[in-house]
Amino acid sequence: MQTPLPPTQLSPVKQALLKIEELESKLQQLQSSASEAIAVIGIGCRFPGEANDPAAYWEVLRTGQNTICPPSLRHPHPGHYLREVGWFDASFFGISPREAEWMDPQQQLLLEVCVEALDHANLATSRLMGSRTGVYIGVMHQDYLQAIIGQKEPNRFHGTGSESSFLAGRLSYLLGLHGPSMTVATACSSSLVTVHLACQALRAQECNLAITGGVSLILTPQADNVLAQMQATSPDGQCRTFDAGANGYGRGEGCGVLILKRLSDAQRDGDRIWALILGAAVNHDGRSGGLTVPNGTAQDMVLRQALARAQSAPQTISYVEAHGTGTKLGDPIEFRALGQVLGRERQSPLWVGSVKTNIGHLEAASGVAGLIKVILALHHRQIPPHLNFSQPNPFIPWQDFPIEVPVRLVDWDVEGPRRAGVSSFGISGINAHVVLEEAPVVSEEERGDRRPVHLLTLSARDPQALAALCHRYLAFLQNQSVAVWGDICHTSRCGRAHYPYRLAVVASGQKEATAQLEACLVKPAATGTQVKATPEIAPAVAFLFTGQGAQYSGMGRELYATQPLFRELLDRCAALLDGQLEVPLLELLGYTGEAPEQHIDRTENTQPALFALEYALAQLWRSWGIEPKILLGHSVGELAAACVAGIFSLEDGLMLAAARGRLMGALPQEGEMVALQATELRVREAIAPYADELSIAAINGPASVVLSGSRAAVLAVSELLAAEGVKSQRLTVSHAFHSPLMEPMLEAFRQVAEQVTYHKPVLQLVSNVTGRLAGDEIA
Repeated sequence: MQTPLPPTQLSPVKQALLKIEELESKLQQLQSSASEAIAVIGIGCRFPGEANDPAAYWEVLRTGQNTICPPSLRHPHPGHYLREVGWFDASFFGISPREAEWMDPQQQLLLEVCVEALDHANLATSRLMGSRTGVYIGVMHQDYLQAIIGQKEPNRFHGTGSESSFLAGRLSYLLGLHGPSMTVATACSSSLVTVHLACQALRAQECNLAITGGVSLILTPQADNVLAQMQATSPDGQCRTFDAGANGYGRGEGCGVLILKRLSDAQRDGDRIWALILGAAVNHDGRSGGLTVPNGTAQDMVLRQALARAQSAPQTISYVEAHGTGTKLGDPIEFRALGQVLGRERQSPLWVGSVKTNIGHLEAASGVAGLIKVILALHHRQIPPHLNFSQPNPFIPWQDFPIEVPVRLVDWDVEGPRRAGVSSFGISGINAHVVLEEAPVVSEEERGDRRPVHLLTLSARDPQALAALCHRYLAFLQNQSVAVWGDICHTSRCGRAHYPYRLAVVASGQKEATAQLEACLVKPAATGTQVKATPEIAPAVAFLFTGQGAQYSGMGRELYATQPLFRELLDRCAALLDGQLEVPLLELLGYTGEAPEQHIDRTENTQPALFALEYALAQLWRSWGIEPKILLGHSVGELAAACVAGIFSLEDGLMLAAARGRLMGALPQEGEMVALQATELRVREAIAPYADELSIAAINGPASVVLSGSRAAVLAVSELLAAEGVKSQRLTVSHAFHSPLMEPMLEAFRQVAEQVTYHKPVLQLVSNVTGRLAGDEIA
């Protein structure tokens, strides 16, 4: 059978029309994504108070902890500092000890937190290789460069270890990312500016995933001394934002990273969404009262711009995470701008707070620290207490605006979706504001999973790390009673990189898994499976999609009963085929009703049924983390392979499969097919006298060929070869597929095929026509 003409072989008019349709589709996509919400799908952090993950950070916030630290050898002034800085597992990232010695600890901390954020987003780092993932990192200080100048003889690692652009560049290099990659320095607003830039890039489709955030470490006392001379910092290291006792800010250290995706992509991929970024804006103070003096007019403008881009009315914002450094000059200016923009015509008060009262001013990382606070508050539907607020600042016009400061944990109860703003203002004059909304509600039905058991997979680079990982999972499973067992296992398989030392357990729930992990720690061979994988690189996987003849009634019935994704996809196929088959798809497959078993063997039924089942099965395997390197299809199976490869949509694929089966089934049943144990060359010689009646339908091996055509000619060739000792097997088929007898249906099938929109494959597909990889000729 001949294949339909690809678009490149169509008439010039048809090609032009297809090109116009493609351009219109791309324009619609760009217009749609220009205002699309951005989903936060992963969070990583290292903040003062041992807030080394989102859960620990929320505990600091919820309970109103003040993380102030006394002076030390490393920090001569009180402040909010990380307990451990400089410890770095260089081998995990493939970095030599000598190179690691020259790396700014900010680089090291950022790498660790980025990997943790990707883990939190259920994204295995190995699967990002070659992806269009953008990296946007905010930074302010270069203390390490100052510290090593004159103390160490420069070498080839000097620049890459301490120059700020390598904060983003090294991350993109190590993960193999091809999206935009940049380090941004706008002083204290750096990390919130990076969020704005990342959202812009996602909406402009410059990248499909973004890693964004900021890092700030205090490694030398010089900046402390300068800021103290400027009277910018508080003598006791405390931030008293909006309080009458405000006397400067307390410095802090930390790193925060977010993983962002367009909302439609996150929903398509089944990502867990923590919050939505509706809009953001950035501007500059211009000619204010001084280079470092804030400008209330500019702050007013950036708030209005962010609201406009978020398409949100000011009254819908119920909480603002203020920049709030706790200075006598800055706090009143910021308060007035918030009141002018958000405090008018409100039915309920506007809550305003600042995380700087908990963890200090993290400078380049302060914006993302406040952003993560709000994301967690939206998730938990509670507003954490604002600390160090006992007497309101008398220079703030409290009576003019309905603004309140939460001094205790507040239930976040509002009508409509919860929305919040986050501000971050740089001492250099660059202001940023981001508008967020709570994540869409996901029903329990959508999150449900009826599989009887699940596979939990853990891995690490050495046995000690694997044991430590087991302990972490045990603590998690024992404490997280609300966690969905199926989600945990899916994440362990598909959302984590897999390292050489591995442990796997099969369990029906968290209780059973906990018992198995405890047994594994006591005696690894007692239960589960623990191995050292070799080689570390996983073998390539190919998917082969079978053709007609493999079908039977009831195929896939158990998968349909136990696997939600398989069931969902087959239900969708059944809905799309409704009215196109004489028997509904699910009844035809033997899942429902009482359709005779022989119905599945009728060509007009077999082909769309096989397509639907093969498509659903392939996507199920992929959901389990088994990704094919290459696809190949036989006969109607090539349509399913092409659909999985992204050449056309499921709707178009089902239309092709149904039309193909219907047109073939309507042909006279005059043909025959036979499998011959002979070489292709010998069979071609034998069928030469019957060129108009016979063809080789398939070459399955060096001495395995399928012959198809008119019954008389097939039998004649079979008898001829049998006399030479060639064994043959007649196939139970209704028609002589892949033979000249199919030609009467070609024109009608071509008309159907011309209605399909074709695209370049996103997965490699071997063409049955050329035997080579399908490529540009497709679309």
